[in-house]
Amino acid sequence: MKVLFVTQEIMPYLPESEMSAICRYLPQGIQEQGREIRTFMPRFGSINERRNQLHEVIRLSGMNLIINDTDHPLIIKVASIQQARMQVYFIDNDDYFNRKYIFEDEQGNYFPDNDERTVFFGRGVLETVRKLRWQPNIVHCHGWFTGLVPLYVKKAFREDPLFSNAKVVYSIYNDRFEDQFNRDFKTKALTDGISKKDVSLLEKPNYVTLSKLAINFSDAFIVVNDQIHPELDENMKASNKPVLYHNPDTYIQDYGNFYESLLNS
Repeated sequence: MKVLFVTQEIMPYLPESEMSAICRYLPQGIQEQGREIRTFMPRFGSINERRNQLHEVIRLSGMNLIINDTDHPLIIKVASIQQARMQVYFIDNDDYFNRKYIFEDEQGNYFPDNDERTVFFGRGVLETVRKLRWQPNIVHCHGWFTGLVPLYVKKAFREDPLFSNAKVVYSIYNDRFEDQFNRDFKTKALTDGISKKDVSLLEKPNYVTLSKLAINFSDAFIVVNDQIHPELDENMKASNKPVLYHNPDTYIQDYGNFYESLLNS
C-alpha cells in the first residue's frame, strides 16, 4: 500500500495542534506498518528553512501552474524528520507563501488570495506526485486548505493511471472560519477535466462550501473532532460513504485498517 498524505500543517514545522500532531505521527506510524508514504504541506513563510534544513529539489521544481491566467512557478523543497526517518515535501511559491503569517495577516484578516493559494497547493501536490511517477493507493487529505484535492484527483487526474484507482480519504477537523473567499474562487479552481458544474458549490465560496466540495468528491471520511460544523456532519452522513471516528489512543492502527478496508471494498 502507498499512502499520500496532504496536509496544511505538520509539527515541528508549524506549532503543535491537533492536526499538526496527527500529521506528524500518522505518516510515521503507517510507514512503520510497512507501507510506503509521501507527505506534502505548504512551505509557509513562518517555517525557518535553515533550522529545519529545507532544500530545493531541482529536478521537481521548474513547472509553472496557470491560475487566473497568470503563470506561477512551482518550487518543491524537502526536509527530513530524522527520528521518524520520514521526508516531508513542501509546495512553495514566492507570491503565495513568502509571508510571515499563514492564513491571515497581523490584524487577523484572511488573505484575499487564500483561494488561489488553495488551488496552487492542491494542483502542485498532484503535479509533483506525477513527476515522481509514484502511484498512491490512498490519498489522505487533512484540513480545509486541502479541500480541492479530492476534486482534482477524481476529475482533473482521473485519466492518469497514477491516480485512476486511488481512494480519497478526507479528515474533517474543527478548523472552521467565518471569512468568505474571493467570489471568483470557482473560476480560479477550473482546470482541464473540471467543469463549472463540478465547482457549483463554490458559487458562495466559504469554509462550508469548500468542505462540502471535498466531501462530495472523497471516498471516505475520518471525523477527528466532535465539534465539526453541523452542515458538514449532515452532508457527510447523507453521502452514505464509509466513516471512521478518530480515537486518539488507537488512531494509527485504526487508520491503517480503514485504508485496507477501502482498498478491499
